[in-house]
Amino acid sequence: MTQAITSSDTSRNNLLMVAAGGVISGILTPLLPTLIDHIVGLPGQLRISLIAVPFAVLVFILVRRFSANPLWAAGLAALVTMVAFVCAVNAAIFIEGQTAGAATVMRYLLAGLTGGLVGAGAMALGIALLPSGPRNAATWWSMLITGTLAGTLLAFDNALGLDQISFLYPVWQAAVALRLVMALRS
Repeated sequence: MTQAITSSDTSRNNLLMVAAGGVISGILTPLLPTLIDHIVGLPGQLRISLIAVPFAVLVFILVRRFSANPLWAAGLAALVTMVAFVCAVNAAIFIEGQTAGAATVMRYLLAGLTGGLVGAGAMALGIALLPSGPRNAATWWSMLITGTLAGTLLAFDNALGLDQISFLYPVWQAAVALRLVMALRS
């Protein structure tokens, strides 16, 4: 009985640490564009991918710790995360541009939903293909739904005029990191 309680506490502490890591990486993410803008000569997509480095580092640690993947696979998961970020940003920009006639809140709500889904979906697909990644599609549904719904915070950030501080990134990254760990544990 004591072992079951200890195991539950350890599991809860692990999940709290994962969420805290997501919040920290999410706080760092909107601060990076200012730093990256000082690096001259980087192509646009590479600049966008570098913004995802804090979350990619967290994903590297999570894949390494909570799965049986080798070191190279955890590195590949971090790279997939950076690519997913670029895809999510481009999808959100595309949808925002396609809804030019709609109200601003609706444009950013749709853009956030799309970006959240594309980001979580690209991550899920890439990590599922790793050597010990879960292959069952149902395992990834909670991560896709969570990422999509958390993407709606883009409209909230826009409504408040937030730029270097964001609600979207800390919440999205913490929630998706938690769902990633849950998927890797299954």
